[in-house]
Amino acid sequence: MEIQLQSRVQPAGPAVAVPPSPSAGRRTKILLGVASGLVLIAVAVFYYLRFVAPFVTTDDAFIDGYVTQISSRVPGQVGELRTGDNDRVVQGQVLLALDSRDYEVRLAQARADLAVAQSQWDQSREQVEVSKARVAQAEASVTAVAAQNQHATNDLQRYESVESGAVSQSAFDLAQSQARAATANLAAAQSQWAAARAEVALSQAMVTTAAAGVEQAQAKVRQAELNLSYTQILAPRDGRITARTVQLGNYVQPGQSLLTVVSAERWVTANFKETQLTHLRPGQPVELRVDAYPDRVFKGRVDSVQTGSGAEFSLLPPENAVGNYVKVVQRVPVKIVFTEPLPAELNIAPGMSVVPTVRCQ
Repeated sequence: MEIQLQSRVQPAGPAVAVPPSPSAGRRTKILLGVASGLVLIAVAVFYYLRFVAPFVTTDDAFIDGYVTQISSRVPGQVGELRTGDNDRVVQGQVLLALDSRDYEVRLAQARADLAVAQSQWDQSREQVEVSKARVAQAEASVTAVAAQNQHATNDLQRYESVESGAVSQSAFDLAQSQARAATANLAAAQSQWAAARAEVALSQAMVTTAAAGVEQAQAKVRQAELNLSYTQILAPRDGRITARTVQLGNYVQPGQSLLTVVSAERWVTANFKETQLTHLRPGQPVELRVDAYPDRVFKGRVDSVQTGSGAEFSLLPPENAVGNYVKVVQRVPVKIVFTEPLPAELNIAPGMSVVPTVRCQ
């Protein structure tokens, strides 16, 4: 019995490690994957909320500025060119000059016509005074003839009041003829007086006509002076000469484009999608990157948003009232101004591409 018990009891050996079950390892990997995914989602959400959601940007943006087309207001031959390509000019500077000899002759002729008109005006005013003097003379003549007519009428009435035998027939006939002559003389004097008054009115009308002639001649002189001044073509603003097409000796016509003056003022016109305007407001800060200088970042702010899409003000606006309408996201121009002076050594010119980034929140 003892021998059997001893044979069943064996000495204890070294402990053997039990490997984990496969289900436990999978759970660990799943937990690590979920944790990593949550971390990545949190980072992405943070990045979006911090660096994407508060900003709107577009690559449809360009440098803008005042571009003035220069043309002549009068025809003529170019006699002088006082600027070259890309020269800087200041407001009022003479850019080019036309041959002015024809316009000087026209101005001299207009001044001579003005002198003639003024002389005619003076003569017409003097004629009014002469006519008034004739009126006074005619009025005095009427008074004298009226007195004579009254005297002759009284004599005739006296002769008619006495008996026929007391006055000879010849004396009576003489009194009648004198009365009739006095009446005729009075009518003639009154007619001359009326004619003199009419002559005064005519003279005054001639004065009015002569005064209008003087004003017309003065207007022609002013127009001739203006035309002469237009032979000097001046710079309307400070800027630089661009796109000069005129050459010395060219004969130019009014309205013909000769050159362009580009002002020193610069801003950005950015065409944002209409869906990007939800939170965009004037005054918001903007970072600007010009394609010509990719290493430079310029500061700006939103100045204003155009009232209407760009397509609405295009040469051929879209006609949406058709059966095959397809909705297209519209773009709206937004004006962005620089909030810092642009470096003078950089050639930032209208038409250059810009990428603005607006912080909306």
